[in-house]
Amino acid sequence: MKKIIKLLKYLKGEQKKIYFYFFANLLAVLFSLVSFAMLAPVLQVLFVGEQQTPEGSSGAISYITNWVNKMVLEQSKLTALTYVVVLVVVFTILKNLFIYLAQYILNPLRNAVMRKLRDDLFAQTLSLPIGFFTEEKKGDLISRMTNDVNEVEVSIMSVLATIIREPITIILTLVAMVWISPQLTLFLLLFLPFAGYLIGKIGRSLKKPSNLAQMQLADMMSTLEETLSGMRVLKAFNAERNQHLRFRELNNGLFRTQNKIAARREAGSPLSETLGIIVVCIILWYGGWLIFNQQTTTLTGPWFIAFIGLFYQIINPLKNLSGAIYNIQKGTAALDRINELLAVENTIKDPLVALPISDFKEQIEFRNVYFSFGKKEILKGIDLKVKKGKVIALVGASGAGKSTLVDLIPRFHDVTEGGIFIDGQNIKDYKVHDLRKLIGVVAQDPILFNDTIYNNIILGTGGATQEQVEYAAKVANAHEFILQKKEGYQTVAGDRGSRLSGGERQRITIARAVLKNPPILILDEATSSLDTSSERIVQDALYGLMKNRTSIVIAHRLSTVQDADEIIVMNQGAIVERGTHQELIAHSGVYFNLVQMQQLR
Repeated sequence: MKKIIKLLKYLKGEQKKIYFYFFANLLAVLFSLVSFAMLAPVLQVLFVGEQQTPEGSSGAISYITNWVNKMVLEQSKLTALTYVVVLVVVFTILKNLFIYLAQYILNPLRNAVMRKLRDDLFAQTLSLPIGFFTEEKKGDLISRMTNDVNEVEVSIMSVLATIIREPITIILTLVAMVWISPQLTLFLLLFLPFAGYLIGKIGRSLKKPSNLAQMQLADMMSTLEETLSGMRVLKAFNAERNQHLRFRELNNGLFRTQNKIAARREAGSPLSETLGIIVVCIILWYGGWLIFNQQTTTLTGPWFIAFIGLFYQIINPLKNLSGAIYNIQKGTAALDRINELLAVENTIKDPLVALPISDFKEQIEFRNVYFSFGKKEILKGIDLKVKKGKVIALVGASGAGKSTLVDLIPRFHDVTEGGIFIDGQNIKDYKVHDLRKLIGVVAQDPILFNDTIYNNIILGTGGATQEQVEYAAKVANAHEFILQKKEGYQTVAGDRGSRLSGGERQRITIARAVLKNPPILILDEATSSLDTSSERIVQDALYGLMKNRTSIVIAHRLSTVQDADEIIVMNQGAIVERGTHQELIAHSGVYFNLVQMQQLR
């Protein structure tokens, strides 16, 4: 229940609407009880004759009975019946009017909670460091933000009205029953804890399989995402059947778990109804015994019928409440997974008092930098200075730590030991947003969004004019091919840029970097996945981008970095050589061997 209360924090500021909702439900229940309570004295007066109010009766019973007696004496039984029928109809209309009003108030509140929850989940996902996403499966994250949120909406928020309205109905109905017969009501209350215990036990037994079902659904989502992303590989290796068998195993597991959940959930309503009927029969027998043996002075035949009728009015709310308890237990499993994601701490934090930075003036310096991912040490004692306006190339075998090294500059990760300094100040002293404004990144895998080419170029710049976008595209050698598209800059790139070739996608990402106009540029194997003709075009675009900028270039094709001001050779997370191309060739070390290997290919 604490977790659900935590969820309701999103209703902060909506107190007035909540008060109106409670008030509307209260009036709806009161009108329902009053309209029902009118029937007992009418039955008594009309079919038994004028009766004295039973000794010991409550004030409400006395008032209603005396009012009906007076009407019969002054007018007629038919007139009294007419008035009572009209009042019952009016009260029923008012009851349903307030039920509608309560729902009219509640639905926007419920939808507001879900809107804010989705927004918080998305904002939390955006705020998390890159390292989090290398550990988590994308399918699992997507499942938490879609399936789990939907489960919370269906299982918790949709029964919010039930867990608020039905207790009000039960409490007020019990109060009315106490007015009619305290003795019989006390006898009834002896059975309710037993029923509540059975219902609660079944509800608690739902949580474990529900949590398993959400995890299995997340695994299915991950498999689906991997299948769609790797469709070309699956078909190339005739692995469709293997992937299908993997999916089928997950699907069958989910099928069995959902059947188990459904079997337990569906037991709730029949169980509560059976318990209700058993209790009714016991009350019917006990009430009859009280009346037949004259053990009560407050309970007459018509009021006993009214008492039984009121108890029947409790059965449906109890059934609804038990069903709500089952759904809440089921939804709590999904809510746990959502809260796990919301509780993940963002390790990349701004300092409490951040220093301003708007330009890069002197140098980037790595001072004895170590970085570990979990227990695995990736970088070891890196000392490196990158002067403003220089081009620094990072080369080495795959897994040497080159990409990790450059990822530390925009704080995609934070160093484990040592520090990185820009213009003599530790980058942790700057706001992350201000730091990243100084840095442009062009990666090996060009990431485009399913939006227009124009919007992909202006991504994160806060908007730009058509002239500025076209200038950036020209520098990136992209303007001509964009104009050849049917819709020009308004052409939709497709999912991950699928409607464009590899070279076209890369040139658009270069245009994006040109438009950002950062003083520091990181090129992470920006041409390694391109064919020779596309590489030449993109390389020309990169030369245009690198003019008057401090550039750090990661390259496997060593021919593209021979003109760098300094080449840093890395091996197993450490710098093993550094110098110009000519100096490293003359040294005949690791770099020389790499060049020789590529020339032999």
